[in-house]
Amino acid sequence: MTGTIINIITVLIGGALGLLFGARLPERLKATVIAGLGLFTFAIGIQMFLETENPLIVLGALLTGALLGEWWRIEDGLQNLGRVLEERFIRDPSDSAPAASTSTNFVPKGDFVRGFLTASLLFCVGPMTILGSIQDGLTGNYELLAVKSVLDGFASLAFASTLGVGVLFSTLVILVFQGGISLLAVQLNDLVTAPMLNEMTATGGVILMGLALSSLLEIKKIRTGNFLPALAIAPLIVWVLSLLGQ
Repeated sequence: MTGTIINIITVLIGGALGLLFGARLPERLKATVIAGLGLFTFAIGIQMFLETENPLIVLGALLTGALLGEWWRIEDGLQNLGRVLEERFIRDPSDSAPAASTSTNFVPKGDFVRGFLTASLLFCVGPMTILGSIQDGLTGNYELLAVKSVLDGFASLAFASTLGVGVLFSTLVILVFQGGISLLAVQLNDLVTAPMLNEMTATGGVILMGLALSSLLEIKKIRTGNFLPALAIAPLIVWVLSLLGQ
Protein backbone atom coordinates (compact mmCIF):
# COMPACT_ATOMS: atom_id res chain seq x y z
CA MET A 1 0.00 0.00 0.00
CA THR A 2 3.03 2.30 0.28
CA GLY A 3 3.02 3.08 -3.42
CA THR A 4 -0.70 3.84 -3.35
CA ILE A 5 -0.26 6.25 -0.44
CA ILE A 6 2.54 8.04 -2.30
CA ASN A 7 0.33 8.22 -5.38
CA ILE A 8 -2.52 9.78 -3.41
CA ILE A 9 -0.18 12.37 -1.86
CA THR A 10 1.24 13.44 -5.21
CA VAL A 11 -2.23 13.79 -6.74
CA LEU A 12 -3.37 15.91 -3.79
CA ILE A 13 -0.27 18.12 -3.97
CA GLY A 14 -0.47 18.50 -7.74
CA GLY A 15 -4.20 19.16 -7.61
CA ALA A 16 -3.82 21.72 -4.82
CA LEU A 17 -1.15 23.58 -6.79
CA GLY A 18 -3.42 23.53 -9.81
CA LEU A 19 -6.27 25.03 -7.80
CA LEU A 20 -4.05 27.70 -6.22
CA PHE A 21 -2.29 28.86 -9.34
CA GLY A 22 -4.69 27.69 -12.02
CA ALA A 23 -6.56 31.02 -12.08
CA ARG A 24 -3.34 32.77 -13.05
CA LEU A 25 -2.92 30.61 -16.12
CA PRO A 26 -4.46 31.84 -19.39
CA GLU A 27 -7.41 29.79 -20.62
CA ARG A 28 -5.63 29.18 -23.91
CA LEU A 29 -2.65 27.71 -22.07
CA LYS A 30 -4.81 25.42 -19.92
CA ALA A 31 -6.75 24.23 -22.96
CA THR A 32 -3.52 23.49 -24.79
CA VAL A 33 -2.12 21.59 -21.80
CA ILE A 34 -5.26 19.43 -21.59
CA ALA A 35 -5.07 18.79 -25.34
CA GLY A 36 -1.42 17.81 -24.97
CA LEU A 37 -2.31 15.38 -22.20
CA GLY A 38 -5.06 14.01 -24.40
CA LEU A 39 -2.68 13.41 -27.30
CA PHE A 40 -0.13 11.82 -24.97
CA THR A 41 -2.79 9.60 -23.41
CA PHE A 42 -3.95 8.50 -26.85
CA ALA A 43 -0.37 7.66 -27.83
CA ILE A 44 0.15 5.67 -24.62
CA GLY A 45 -3.09 3.81 -25.36
CA ILE A 46 -1.79 2.81 -28.78
CA GLN A 47 1.48 1.65 -27.26
CA MET A 48 -0.41 -0.45 -24.72
CA PHE A 49 -2.67 -1.98 -27.35
CA LEU A 50 0.38 -3.17 -29.31
CA GLU A 51 1.13 -5.51 -26.38
CA THR A 52 -1.67 -7.81 -27.51
CA GLU A 53 -0.91 -11.18 -29.02
CA ASN A 54 -4.48 -11.65 -30.22
CA PRO A 55 -6.57 -8.54 -31.04
CA LEU A 56 -9.74 -10.66 -31.07
CA ILE A 57 -9.32 -11.24 -27.33
CA VAL A 58 -9.25 -7.49 -26.78
CA LEU A 59 -12.32 -7.05 -28.98
CA GLY A 60 -14.21 -9.78 -27.14
CA ALA A 61 -13.24 -8.31 -23.77
CA LEU A 62 -14.35 -4.81 -24.80
CA LEU A 63 -17.71 -5.96 -26.14
CA THR A 64 -18.43 -8.16 -23.12
CA GLY A 65 -17.17 -5.50 -20.76
CA ALA A 66 -19.35 -2.87 -22.42
CA LEU A 67 -22.44 -5.05 -21.99
CA LEU A 68 -21.66 -5.57 -18.31
CA GLY A 69 -20.76 -1.92 -17.80
CA GLU A 70 -24.01 -0.71 -19.34
CA TRP A 71 -25.96 -3.28 -17.32
CA TRP A 72 -24.26 -2.22 -14.08
CA ARG A 73 -24.28 1.47 -15.16
CA ILE A 74 -20.72 1.96 -13.98
CA GLU A 75 -20.19 5.37 -15.55
CA ASP A 76 -23.50 6.60 -14.17
CA GLY A 77 -22.36 5.41 -10.75
CA LEU A 78 -19.08 7.28 -11.03
CA GLN A 79 -20.87 10.42 -12.19
CA ASN A 80 -23.43 10.14 -9.38
CA LEU A 81 -20.62 9.73 -6.86
CA GLY A 82 -19.03 12.86 -8.26
CA ARG A 83 -22.32 14.75 -7.92
CA VAL A 84 -22.79 13.58 -4.33
CA LEU A 85 -19.29 14.75 -3.44
CA GLU A 86 -19.89 18.01 -5.26
CA GLU A 87 -23.16 18.63 -3.45
CA ARG A 88 -21.56 17.81 -0.11
CA PHE A 89 -18.33 19.78 -0.40
CA ILE A 90 -18.90 22.47 -3.04
CA ARG A 91 -21.18 25.36 -2.16
CA ASP A 92 -23.08 26.95 -5.03
CA PRO A 93 -23.26 30.74 -4.60
CA SER A 94 -26.91 30.70 -5.63
CA ASP A 95 -27.67 28.49 -2.62
CA SER A 96 -27.04 31.45 -0.32
CA ALA A 97 -30.42 32.90 -1.31
CA PRO A 98 -33.29 31.66 0.88
CA ALA A 99 -35.46 30.83 -2.11
CA ALA A 100 -32.75 28.70 -3.65
CA SER A 101 -32.58 26.47 -0.60
CA THR A 102 -36.15 25.31 -1.19
CA SER A 103 -35.51 24.20 -4.73
CA THR A 104 -35.66 20.48 -5.37
CA ASN A 105 -33.61 20.66 -8.55
CA PHE A 106 -29.86 20.29 -8.29
CA VAL A 107 -27.83 21.33 -11.31
CA PRO A 108 -24.34 19.85 -10.99
CA LYS A 109 -21.23 21.74 -11.96
CA GLY A 110 -20.10 19.79 -15.01
CA ASP A 111 -16.41 20.46 -14.47
CA PHE A 112 -16.46 18.76 -11.05
CA VAL A 113 -17.96 15.54 -12.41
CA ARG A 114 -15.82 15.66 -15.53
CA GLY A 115 -12.67 16.24 -13.48
CA PHE A 116 -13.53 13.46 -11.03
CA LEU A 117 -14.39 10.95 -13.76
CA THR A 118 -11.49 11.82 -16.07
CA ALA A 119 -8.85 11.76 -13.32
CA SER A 120 -10.25 8.56 -11.77
CA LEU A 121 -10.10 6.68 -15.07
CA LEU A 122 -6.76 8.10 -16.17
CA PHE A 123 -5.05 7.41 -12.83
CA CYS A 124 -6.46 3.88 -12.47
CA VAL A 125 -6.35 2.45 -16.01
CA GLY A 126 -2.99 1.29 -17.29
CA PRO A 127 -0.21 -1.26 -16.93
CA MET A 128 1.65 0.81 -14.35
CA THR A 129 -1.38 0.72 -12.06
CA ILE A 130 -1.85 -3.04 -12.33
CA LEU A 131 1.78 -4.15 -12.41
CA GLY A 132 2.90 -1.56 -9.88
CA SER A 133 0.14 -2.47 -7.42
CA ILE A 134 0.92 -6.18 -7.72
CA GLN A 135 4.63 -5.52 -7.22
CA ASP A 136 3.96 -3.30 -4.23
CA GLY A 137 1.63 -5.83 -2.63
CA LEU A 138 3.86 -8.86 -3.15
CA THR A 139 7.34 -7.55 -2.47
CA GLY A 140 6.87 -4.09 -0.97
CA ASN A 141 8.77 -2.62 -3.93
CA TYR A 142 6.86 0.51 -4.89
CA GLU A 143 9.36 1.84 -7.46
CA LEU A 144 6.95 1.50 -10.39
CA LEU A 145 4.12 3.20 -8.50
CA ALA A 146 6.53 5.99 -7.49
CA VAL A 147 7.18 6.71 -11.17
CA LYS A 148 3.44 6.64 -11.83
CA SER A 149 2.91 8.98 -8.88
CA VAL A 150 5.17 11.62 -10.41
CA LEU A 151 3.30 11.44 -13.71
CA ASP A 152 -0.08 11.59 -11.94
CA GLY A 153 1.06 14.57 -9.86
CA PHE A 154 1.85 16.64 -12.93
CA ALA A 155 -1.34 15.48 -14.63
CA SER A 156 -3.46 16.41 -11.59
CA LEU A 157 -1.93 19.89 -11.56
CA ALA A 158 -2.96 20.44 -15.16
CA PHE A 159 -6.38 18.85 -14.69
CA ALA A 160 -7.21 20.71 -11.46
CA SER A 161 -6.27 24.06 -12.99
CA THR A 162 -8.89 23.46 -15.68
CA LEU A 163 -11.42 21.00 -14.26
CA GLY A 164 -11.38 22.05 -10.61
CA VAL A 165 -11.50 20.30 -7.25
CA GLY A 166 -13.15 17.14 -8.59
CA VAL A 167 -9.68 15.95 -9.59
CA LEU A 168 -8.62 15.75 -5.92
CA PHE A 169 -11.53 13.45 -5.09
CA SER A 170 -10.22 10.92 -7.61
CA THR A 171 -7.87 9.87 -4.80
CA LEU A 172 -10.82 7.95 -3.33
CA VAL A 173 -10.95 5.80 -6.45
CA ILE A 174 -7.16 5.40 -6.41
CA LEU A 175 -7.32 4.19 -2.81
CA VAL A 176 -10.06 1.64 -3.47
CA PHE A 177 -8.95 0.39 -6.90
CA GLN A 178 -5.17 0.56 -6.68
CA GLY A 179 -5.02 -0.30 -3.00
CA GLY A 180 -7.43 -3.17 -3.55
CA ILE A 181 -5.18 -4.69 -6.21
CA SER A 182 -2.21 -4.49 -3.85
CA LEU A 183 -4.14 -6.26 -1.10
CA LEU A 184 -5.17 -9.01 -3.51
CA ALA A 185 -1.74 -9.25 -5.11
CA VAL A 186 -0.80 -12.56 -3.53
CA GLN A 187 -3.90 -14.26 -4.89
CA LEU A 188 -3.52 -12.56 -8.27
CA ASN A 189 0.07 -13.71 -8.53
CA ASP A 190 -1.12 -17.31 -8.43
CA LEU A 191 -3.73 -16.71 -11.12
CA VAL A 192 -2.46 -14.10 -13.58
CA THR A 193 0.03 -15.21 -16.22
CA ALA A 194 2.13 -13.14 -18.63
CA PRO A 195 -0.30 -13.62 -21.55
CA MET A 196 -3.17 -12.52 -19.30
CA LEU A 197 -1.29 -9.35 -18.36
CA ASN A 198 -0.52 -8.63 -22.02
CA GLU A 199 -4.18 -8.76 -23.03
CA MET A 200 -5.24 -6.82 -19.94
CA THR A 201 -2.70 -4.14 -20.83
CA ALA A 202 -3.88 -4.02 -24.45
CA THR A 203 -7.49 -3.71 -23.34
CA GLY A 204 -6.56 -0.91 -20.97
CA GLY A 205 -4.87 0.82 -23.89
CA VAL A 206 -8.09 0.90 -25.90
CA ILE A 207 -9.95 2.29 -22.89
CA LEU A 208 -7.31 5.00 -22.53
CA MET A 209 -7.74 5.93 -26.18
CA GLY A 210 -11.47 6.24 -25.60
CA LEU A 211 -10.81 8.42 -22.57
CA ALA A 212 -8.54 10.67 -24.61
CA LEU A 213 -11.08 11.09 -27.40
CA SER A 214 -14.01 11.66 -25.06
CA SER A 215 -12.92 13.59 -21.99
CA LEU A 216 -9.59 15.15 -22.95
CA LEU A 217 -9.79 15.95 -26.66
CA GLU A 218 -13.61 16.12 -26.55
CA ILE A 219 -13.91 14.73 -30.07
CA LYS A 220 -16.73 12.30 -29.36
CA LYS A 221 -18.64 11.47 -26.19
CA ILE A 222 -17.87 7.90 -25.12
CA ARG A 223 -19.13 6.24 -21.94
CA THR A 224 -15.61 5.08 -21.19
CA GLY A 225 -16.27 4.00 -17.63
CA ASN A 226 -18.61 1.26 -18.80
CA PHE A 227 -15.68 -0.50 -20.49
CA LEU A 228 -13.85 -1.06 -17.20
CA PRO A 229 -15.14 -4.66 -16.74
CA ALA A 230 -13.17 -5.52 -19.87
CA LEU A 231 -10.00 -5.35 -17.78
CA ALA A 232 -11.17 -8.45 -15.93
CA ILE A 233 -12.76 -10.11 -18.97
CA ALA A 234 -9.54 -10.07 -21.04
CA PRO A 235 -7.47 -12.35 -18.76
CA LEU A 236 -10.55 -14.52 -18.26
CA ILE A 237 -10.77 -15.10 -22.02
CA VAL A 238 -7.07 -16.00 -22.09
CA TRP A 239 -7.65 -18.50 -19.30
CA VAL A 240 -10.61 -20.11 -21.10
CA LEU A 241 -8.64 -20.37 -24.34
CA SER A 242 -5.75 -21.99 -22.49
CA LEU A 243 -8.13 -24.61 -21.13
CA LEU A 244 -9.36 -25.27 -24.66
CA GLY A 245 -5.77 -25.62 -25.87
CA GLN A 246 -5.93 -22.58 -28.16
